[in-house]
Amino acid sequence: MNGRVLRIELRRSVAPWAGVVVLVPSLMFLYLLHGDWWNGTTAWTAQWTPLAMRTRSLLFYLWPLVIGLGALQGLRDHRSTMSELLTSTPRPARHRAATLAGATAITLACAFASLVLVGGVQVLAHTGYTHLGWLPVSLVGVLFLVAGAVLGMGAARALPSPLTPPALAMAAFVFTALMHMSLGRTDTSTADGLTSSEPNRISLLSPTLDDVREAFVTLSAPVHVGQTIWLLGMAATGLALLVAATPRARLIALTPVLAGAVIALLVLPADARRMYVVDKAAAELVCDGPVCVTRTQQARLADLAGPGKEALRRLRGALGDQAPDSVRENTAVLPEGSTPRWSRGTVLFDFDDDIIATAKGEELTWALIAKGMVPGCTPVGWSGFGGDEYAQTVALGWVLGDLKPLGAAAGRMRGEIEAETRPVWRELKALPRAGQVSRIRAMRAAALSCEGDPFDALSGGAAR
Repeated sequence: MNGRVLRIELRRSVAPWAGVVVLVPSLMFLYLLHGDWWNGTTAWTAQWTPLAMRTRSLLFYLWPLVIGLGALQGLRDHRSTMSELLTSTPRPARHRAATLAGATAITLACAFASLVLVGGVQVLAHTGYTHLGWLPVSLVGVLFLVAGAVLGMGAARALPSPLTPPALAMAAFVFTALMHMSLGRTDTSTADGLTSSEPNRISLLSPTLDDVREAFVTLSAPVHVGQTIWLLGMAATGLALLVAATPRARLIALTPVLAGAVIALLVLPADARRMYVVDKAAAELVCDGPVCVTRTQQARLADLAGPGKEALRRLRGALGDQAPDSVRENTAVLPEGSTPRWSRGTVLFDFDDDIIATAKGEELTWALIAKGMVPGCTPVGWSGFGGDEYAQTVALGWVLGDLKPLGAAAGRMRGEIEAETRPVWRELKALPRAGQVSRIRAMRAAALSCEGDPFDALSGGAAR
């Protein structure tokens, strides 16, 4: 495939439009719609791994479109009624197939790379932690687009009908939806009896990914290897269908994609905890005395160190030898729906926590004190508001000597929190010091073990 032929192919085919379909709608989706891809430590412009994972998730919509466009490209010879003329030329069919597929592959790769580049420029401005661990995630994303387009071309060449492109696009969309919502999920039950689901190995045949919850979580090496095998088989089948001239050859051409799927399923991990894994280098702790953050958030350590040390000092003054002695960003990655695990000796926090995310200075000190007293027992991946937040407010007030607005308490929930916590606060302060300490210890025991209701413990009621 020489440069002149490639330039002609780029001018006269739908290959450039495939690149436009990848780049323009993706940027419109990311910039015109507000979503969690713009928020917190996992925003698509915050860190390199979330950038790769977020852009890969867009393939849920892009991959079916690319397959449909590939099929439209594969119908070109049939629409021009020149198939017989081309078979009479001395140029081998594999050369024409390589030119057709190569032009589309180049435009798709450039479009997806441009999308990543747009986000990468912003990531450079937001973080000092640079690494290449994210690159395989994006490279496999490019391979998904290229293999899908080539398979669409081959399928349309084998089934030259105007209905082939929309049928293939719809089939690909249904496939990705089923992999993401039902066939690719396994129902599980947590230790508390809560029903949840987690991805299984079949879901990894789909181009899309699970939601990004932590900036230091990435895909494991077996996932990259298994998906690459599957996609190489898909691309090989597409190329074989492009050059196949007989029904028997077309049936044989299906062998690579079937073999690739079987081998990939043998390579892909079965356990969800071996699919999405912690990047140990990214999760490595960087400390300023007793205050530690992961390498991904190292730039925020300077602003956190002072409030963190002050929070530990206040907790020590209130709890004595029962107080925690360190503040650390939480690096535990637990299945969705599971109960959080807390440490008595360490204040564990997440930068995406509502009371931590926007807090600075004195407010950050208060938030860390609250997390040290009542870390919260909402199941992982869930959201809620109630007893834990009320207990945090009262516990913080007990340490500081007065009730303080915290997180949501400073907004529209302030009146509700005030109504719930003020009577308990007055009752607690009316007790002698020994009684107050007893209730605070009961509250912390319930809060740290996630067994019982810490707010009930503060009010002297039985834990639920």
